[in-house]
Amino acid sequence: KGRVYTEIPPFSPLSLKADVWTHFGFKAKEGNQGIDKTNAICKHCQASIRHTGNTTNLRAHLQRHHADKLMAPTPKQRRLDFQEPKVTTTKAELNRLVASFVVEDMLPISTVESPSFRNVLARIPVSGRPPSDRKTFASYLDQCYEKMETQVKQTFETLEIVSTTADIWTTCNKSFLGMTSHWINPENFQREKAAIACKRIKGRHTYDVVASEIEQRHSSYGLSHKVTATVTDNGSNFVKAFKVYECQALDGEEEEVNDGDQETVFTDMEDVLCSGNDTDSEGQFSLPPHFRCASHTLNLISTNDVNKWLTANSESKNVYRSATAKCSALWTQASRSTVFVVPTSTRWNSFHDALSRIIVLPLQTLNSLCSRLEIKAFIEKEYQFLKEYCAGMKPITVALDILQGEDNCFYGALLPTLESLMSRTVALKQGLSRRTAGLPDAIVEVGLFYIEFQFSHSKALLAAVTLPQFKLRWLKEEDRREALRTLLTTECRATRNDGQEDDDVTPYDSETEVIDYLKSGSDMEVLNRFPTIKRLFMKYNTATPSSAPVERLFSLGSLVLSPRRNRLSDKRFERLLLMRFNHFFDKCVN
Repeated sequence: KGRVYTEIPPFSPLSLKADVWTHFGFKAKEGNQGIDKTNAICKHCQASIRHTGNTTNLRAHLQRHHADKLMAPTPKQRRLDFQEPKVTTTKAELNRLVASFVVEDMLPISTVESPSFRNVLARIPVSGRPPSDRKTFASYLDQCYEKMETQVKQTFETLEIVSTTADIWTTCNKSFLGMTSHWINPENFQREKAAIACKRIKGRHTYDVVASEIEQRHSSYGLSHKVTATVTDNGSNFVKAFKVYECQALDGEEEEVNDGDQETVFTDMEDVLCSGNDTDSEGQFSLPPHFRCASHTLNLISTNDVNKWLTANSESKNVYRSATAKCSALWTQASRSTVFVVPTSTRWNSFHDALSRIIVLPLQTLNSLCSRLEIKAFIEKEYQFLKEYCAGMKPITVALDILQGEDNCFYGALLPTLESLMSRTVALKQGLSRRTAGLPDAIVEVGLFYIEFQFSHSKALLAAVTLPQFKLRWLKEEDRREALRTLLTTECRATRNDGQEDDDVTPYDSETEVIDYLKSGSDMEVLNRFPTIKRLFMKYNTATPSSAPVERLFSLGSLVLSPRRNRLSDKRFERLLLMRFNHFFDKCVN
């Protein structure tokens, strides 16, 4: 009592020497003339201990009188244990890792026999011997494929609505029918997909062969009554297959359009004479509704129809031919350059992208490059034409990029995208010269024909209005908005009556749901508040606007079936490709 202590800042408890000052303090001198550091005062017993500059006396006092107050000193540095725990990889896990490495990286099966690869596996502690020859490893891959196929079928059993895409791919003198399946997760409205076929087709790709293969693959996966639509390109064999065998025709598709890019089908007269009338085969297959690929249709507009207009127009005919000829010569000479993009016939938008990379260069720089490559220089008229051509075709390329989307692109985005394409194309007329001023009108004219013929059916309209992102916002005319609102109300009424036959459902209930839905926000989560609208969304938006997913399947196929692996059996190729596309080994645990 009456004593004043001044404590020094606390130290971290690394040693007793640092901890000792948590138990002692100093007394102020008489008259508050500073601190008396010659004597330390114990906080526990108020004893005065002589302090000579070190803490020996202080530690001795604490150990003698206050041992229970001391903490056990900790070592200044921890000892590190460098002995790693022994982890043994199971044989099943190692087999899965090896299979994932081979399939995901699209390596030959003989990789498991490589001495260098065997040396790597030898350094891995494993309780069992991993596959050491290609035959054993191929058998293991067959088991993995069967497991993947079972899992996909189990997933389809839980679904009510599925869509598919189909196309034919030719490589290494072989033809394959590829198919992908798509559905929407009802919990989070995310798109999910799986490849279900890349089967070898021998002989001619006639419409009946295509119909047979598509129906067989649908049946093998239990999808015969779940597929709401199959999306294909405009090939005549696909068009005729669905026209003949489709179980339910779409509105406005009773006649066949004459597309410029249709595949020519040759008929063997001997088969015709021997088989007689082919109408006897009609009805033996049952195909789902057919949706034409919107991206392929836009590609036809940007190539065939636009080229026809440019070559038929006297103002643009000569300059178009001379400019594109010089571009072709430039692509030939600079095919290995990283500056230019060489267009390909199998990739939509490639021609426009290649031209865009050319006009980025100033005319003087471009002509200097042409001079070094010994190519005729571009004149000002040709250079300006290429710029106007790229500007006029820009809306189509943007629409193609949107419709080729997969994860976040629903079928309901088709009509709003096409409407925006038409309006943006018309708006470009003012900035074009006399040579290209009529190009937007030509695009809109042929584009409206395709839209009216192929896409303006009730299913596409209902897909757009049930997509919260669009609803009725994409329609400018009030009469069209009112007609679509009436169509949605009628469809809701029919859906509610079909799904709730025992309930007392009145037309007013459907009208109220439609009105409240159209007033709601644009987030996908609003569908959970309107169960009937949600069912319609799942029904009409499951299909993809284009067949781009199956094209991506073929892109992977070209890496698996390379020229050095063209002896790979058809069955083995299909199984490797489907496991790679579906990322089976990334999803499985064992």
